[in-house]
Amino acid sequence: MQSPQNIRVHKEQRELELVWTDSDISRLPFRTVRQNCRCAVCVDELSGKQLLDPESVPADLGLLEVSLCGNYALRIRWSDTHDSGLFTWNHLRSISDKLAVG
Repeated sequence: MQSPQNIRVHKEQRELELVWTDSDISRLPFRTVRQNCRCAVCVDELSGKQLLDPESVPADLGLLEVSLCGNYALRIRWSDTHDSGLFTWNHLRSISDKLAVG
């Protein structure tokens, strides 16, 4: 598992920036991160079916608070009041990789 060396929140640009140990830099839009939440409120635990409608996430979504959860994830409190998801380093990196391909 790769972990970020540095994490920055760019509130005006609505982006989360992660500088990885391999020197890659990910700039993830807040909305994209929120749309990919894997918590039990957003994804059915048994079927894996996404419960969150990605289009329901506001385009002007803000990030109110971010904190480390151990050495493996971020806990984020969003302006839409959602705060139950943990974003592991692997999950954040996979979101970044999908953006790079898309």
